[in-house]
Amino acid sequence: MQHGFIKVAAATPAIRVADPAYNAAACVALAEAAAAVGTKLLVLPELCLTGSTCGDLYSHDRLITGAKEALQSFAAETAHLDLVSVIGLPVALGDKLYNCAAVVCGGQLLGLVPKTNLSPAERRVFSAPPAELLVTDILGDGSFVQMGIKQLFVCSSLPSLRFAVEVGQDRNAAVPPSVQAVSAGAVIICNPSATPETVDAEETRRLTLRARTTTSLCGYILSEAGEGESTTDYVFGGHHFICENGEVLAESAPFAGGELTVTELDIERMIRDRRVGSFDTSACGHCMENYFDLCVEDTELTRFIDPHPFIPADPALRAPHCERILSIQANGLKKRITAAWAKKIVLGISGGLDSTLALLVMVRAMDLLQRPRTDIIAVTMPCFGTTVRTKTNATVLCEELGVDFRTVNIFDAVNQHFKDIGHDPAVRDVTYENAQARERTQVIMDIANDEGGMVIGTGDLSELALGWATYNGDHMSMYSVNGGVPKTLVRELTAYAAASEMEKGNTKLAEALYDILGTPVSPELLPADGEGKISQKTEDLVGPYELHDFFLYYLLRYGFTPAKLFRMARYSLGETYDDATILKWLETFHRRFFTQQFKRSCLPDGPAVFGISVSPRGGWVMPSDAVSSLWMAEIGELKEQYL
Repeated sequence: MQHGFIKVAAATPAIRVADPAYNAAACVALAEAAAAVGTKLLVLPELCLTGSTCGDLYSHDRLITGAKEALQSFAAETAHLDLVSVIGLPVALGDKLYNCAAVVCGGQLLGLVPKTNLSPAERRVFSAPPAELLVTDILGDGSFVQMGIKQLFVCSSLPSLRFAVEVGQDRNAAVPPSVQAVSAGAVIICNPSATPETVDAEETRRLTLRARTTTSLCGYILSEAGEGESTTDYVFGGHHFICENGEVLAESAPFAGGELTVTELDIERMIRDRRVGSFDTSACGHCMENYFDLCVEDTELTRFIDPHPFIPADPALRAPHCERILSIQANGLKKRITAAWAKKIVLGISGGLDSTLALLVMVRAMDLLQRPRTDIIAVTMPCFGTTVRTKTNATVLCEELGVDFRTVNIFDAVNQHFKDIGHDPAVRDVTYENAQARERTQVIMDIANDEGGMVIGTGDLSELALGWATYNGDHMSMYSVNGGVPKTLVRELTAYAAASEMEKGNTKLAEALYDILGTPVSPELLPADGEGKISQKTEDLVGPYELHDFFLYYLLRYGFTPAKLFRMARYSLGETYDDATILKWLETFHRRFFTQQFKRSCLPDGPAVFGISVSPRGGWVMPSDAVSSLWMAEIGELKEQYL
């Protein structure tokens, strides 16, 4: 349960219809199995203590009494487990019979939640729930509990763990009980259900729960009835779903038997989304809070945590993902060109990834405007660190795309600048490097002025987060098309473009793009090595972009702490990077993220392509002089513990 992770499970017992004692024993066995793997919240099916297919047998007192006895047995037999369970049974109160879910923890019944959305067949035996909460001593032991839909169940040792229950087809009501529950603070909805299998039932459940958890920003645990239910008229598949914020985390196959479906819900993630979004609390009303206690311990992770969160894990989704992003970038640029009445658009082309992607976007924008590609001016500006490989790739790229390609050698200008300011060019320090970046920016800015055009920026989201840009150099432009695209995605987009060009038969262009993909990321501000190869490799200096993009996504998107980021990175990327490496670059990331905010406070315009951005115009608002001591102290503690 540390870092907001709670292990949850859905399970379906193999039951006997109208045999509560047998069914209780089967449920106890599943509860014990769930607790053995660290589960803290277990959902069992609707009416599973009797079976959901008893029909008019529900009118027999003996069955109802047997169900109550079975609940008592289940509570007693699971009292020693560090687990809260949701289990279904019929409950009689006075002259009414209700289809209820019972919430049980530590041998105690915490509350009863009745089903509201009853089918015509169910109305033969079950009553609609009362408008208000009722108090009942269903177990007859003096332990009075609430019965009604307006209830939350709250963990006293982890107050952010707040769940509610809706039963079966209540999830399909026009205004399901979960709407009020999540508005009142529930972060997890438990649904014990008994819905028959049909040809479209599986996909309907998936669509419903993904939509529900997307709009409600919650977790959802669904457990369907299955093995042992009567097949007189229907078949029950025992289907399980566990969803979080629109994502299916775990799912069982229908008819898979009584095995557990287990994963971890991230409560911190859900709460973060609610805090920073426009979470609707209009349906908020009073809900009775029922408290229980669980041990707070480290939860073993089994869920998928995407090591490359900006790139779809499913390869089949990557091409449409890339096409969508390129369209966003190109259409953003198209609008800006039109609004600025730009005669030309100008780019510094290096033969590296970022300028390549920017050029590809510029070509798309001009094609959308039905203007000649020669309205794009791509300028290569060789200097001390330029290699034959990058210069050649830049040349091929521009020639094959049909843009106006120019070369402006800046050797003499930079050396003159060194002479003017009294800097020894043999001292290859930050002045030596940044003078080149600023000279290149001046060149393309002046060309843009001369041509009635605008300069297009190439810097990506990862570089902006790390401050890996020369202030008032490559940091500045008139429109930045890559500012919302992290480095790992820049690579993916370029690979997509290369594959597309190869399919079109543009072999020379595709081969140049593939070679650019194989070129080390570098600003090329230091001379090449003795073999003429790139000597200044960015990832050797600031760390692997794979790690930085992981940190960037989960920090900006969810505000996770360094300890949680470290834990997730170890789990997701631990086969690639050891603890020392992860901590080294985690520290670098936080240090640079804080100290380089001043560069992000004056960024040029550019399209955001994800729900995160570092734009000072609402994407990321942060004082430039904020201190990182809290974050660095936590990283220091991690280093003491793991190194």
